[in-house]
Amino acid sequence: MAIDTTTTVTAVTGPTGPAPSPSSPLSPTTPASTPAGSPASPADARLSGRAKLVLFVLCAAQFMVALDFSVLNVALPALGKDLGLSRSALQWAVTAFALPSGGFLLLFGRIADLFGRKKLFLTGLALFGTASLLATLAWDPVSFLTGRALQGLGAAVIVPTGMSLLTTTFPEGPQRDKALGISGTLLSLGFTIGMVLGGVMTDTLGWRSTMGLLVAFAAVVLALAPGLLPESRTPERPRLDVPGAVTVTGGLLALIYSLSTAAQRGFGGADVWGTLVVGLALLAAFVVVESRAEAPLVSLPMLKRRSVAWGNLGGLVTFSMMSTVVFVLTLYLQETLGLSSFETGLVFGIQGIASALAGTYAARLIGRFGSRRVLAGSLLGQGVFIGALLGLGSHSGALLATVAVSLASMCHLGAIISYGVTATSGVPDEEQGLATGLVTTTQQVGLTVGIPLLGVLATTQSSLFDGVRTVLAIDAGLVVAAAALVAVGLGVGRGKA
Repeated sequence: MAIDTTTTVTAVTGPTGPAPSPSSPLSPTTPASTPAGSPASPADARLSGRAKLVLFVLCAAQFMVALDFSVLNVALPALGKDLGLSRSALQWAVTAFALPSGGFLLLFGRIADLFGRKKLFLTGLALFGTASLLATLAWDPVSFLTGRALQGLGAAVIVPTGMSLLTTTFPEGPQRDKALGISGTLLSLGFTIGMVLGGVMTDTLGWRSTMGLLVAFAAVVLALAPGLLPESRTPERPRLDVPGAVTVTGGLLALIYSLSTAAQRGFGGADVWGTLVVGLALLAAFVVVESRAEAPLVSLPMLKRRSVAWGNLGGLVTFSMMSTVVFVLTLYLQETLGLSSFETGLVFGIQGIASALAGTYAARLIGRFGSRRVLAGSLLGQGVFIGALLGLGSHSGALLATVAVSLASMCHLGAIISYGVTATSGVPDEEQGLATGLVTTTQQVGLTVGIPLLGVLATTQSSLFDGVRTVLAIDAGLVVAAAALVAVGLGVGRGKA
């Protein structure tokens, strides 16, 4: 599982955001941008001391959120035993965070444009830190999952406002490119470091230390941010699509609860059918709301474009299926093979390094073969290497797991980059904000739905090992099928995209 950062930047700032002033206090002698056709000098990208501090604060906040996506993964078995969370309920430790962070991200980006990005950023930090403290001190499953949900809500505030502050603080051109490059690198490192650090901390200090680390991060950033960050907001007053955010988040919550409960108890309960009907009704209402909203969270007419529709399908599959693989492999490595949290973290640390290496070549492949071919090929590779995990044994398989998941992750990163390019290609400049907003929504929904819908199959069977194999088989089949559909839908083979 990886976090795509370039799409988030465009989505939350949009094409109508305020242009940074050439006389920005962070770079009083640097022009706002380099004239077209003129090479940028090294001095153009030089940052003042204060600018570096601002960049540090914003990147630290983004790094903290990325860390939260992964630092708890390898600690799941330990916290489950401590808090009394059943194996089948462990997926809610991930889902409780992912649902609000995905459902409210775009809405909070627009609220920040209206009421001030700095104010909302500080509010998000305070909420995230408080929620992390609650998760650290949790005394039962309810208090822990409440803390995780509030963490997700805080992350939904921090991510868009932090990126908006970064893009409006640093002038367009070399300075902004440098700032975004550093931010993106730290976001990627945050996920990898989180897996390794989570293993070390869980083994030495216990699972609660992973949540305590986030409290410390939030406290440091919150102490530095007020005196460093400038306030900014858009001169326009965009409408807030509150009905859209409420219906899609409520619909996803109800639907996932229904399917997760059905996987444990079957479809005989009234609560299963009731929440299933409510979830589907809310998602249907979301479609109606978005078709009529002046400033929709998701542009439905945009989906009529072939590149947008099929590109986002590829993105939805690659995110949801890879996050599921990470979840079930964590359980397999620790509960079936008996690896420690630290050893499990090393496996996913190698996976993260492999993904970073893939990122250095993905752009070259897209330039040579086109984003559509790279997307279809990356999905196919991801599915094949996930399928290779079916060779895992009940007593051995750590080496195969490390190699196969690392290769699958390399393909996964190729799919992430190419789906973002594909889903925004051929879209007019004035509609790029809607296109990238859809890309971001796809990313967040993918991270949200995979684990509860498939991961629960591994945790509810009598044999965890058999459950893991079942999930991996379904996962690999869905990714390969998506690769074929995307290839046909995008017309791969009929010319370079």
